Amino acid sequence: MGYAVAAEAVRRGHEVTLITGPVCLTAPPGASVVRAVTAADMAQAVHARVDACDALVMAAAVADWRPAAASPRKLKKDRMSPVLHLERTADILATIRSRKGRRLFVGFAAETDDVISEAKRKLADKGLDLIVANDVSRPDSGFEVDTNQVAFIGAGGEIAELPLLRKDEVAARLLDWIEARARAVTSV
Repeated sequence: MGYAVAAEAVRRGHEVTLITGPVCLTAPPGASVVRAVTAADMAQAVHARVDACDALVMAAAVADWRPAAASPRKLKKDRMSPVLHLERTADILATIRSRKGRRLFVGFAAETDDVISEAKRKLADKGLDLIVANDVSRPDSGFEVDTNQVAFIGAGGEIAELPLLRKDEVAARLLDWIEARARAVTSV
């Protein structure tokens, strides 16, 4: 979904920086690409670039947990514990909330249960202008498919439920929302 948003933004003439985790997708021509391997890499890349953006769209499903200890070598099964110790990763949007200013912040909520209520909670917790909620338990929506069925939930409580669309169509509607909101903010 993030690649579709980046491609649509480039197509519309916006300057785009795509911060991406390891994927098997081709970055849209015209986008500046920053590659991240870990959640910490992604957080660092976002922190380094957030002040230069007018709109931030956070579509990546970044892991909430990571192994507490990493090994540069293969861990042999007869020499390791069967218990994996985890620690929380930083919530990137929460850590940059104070730097929002007049920028538009858009987040995504990939959920399997209570999709709308969980998205509303994240919208408020992260101080977003818009959250895009999608039920990733559906086989035709979310990860590893070309379609998505989402709901746009605005900070004012408005909800726009979209039908099942190709991801490029969802991206176009999201860019329509961002551009309209940016015009409204700059005309105030």
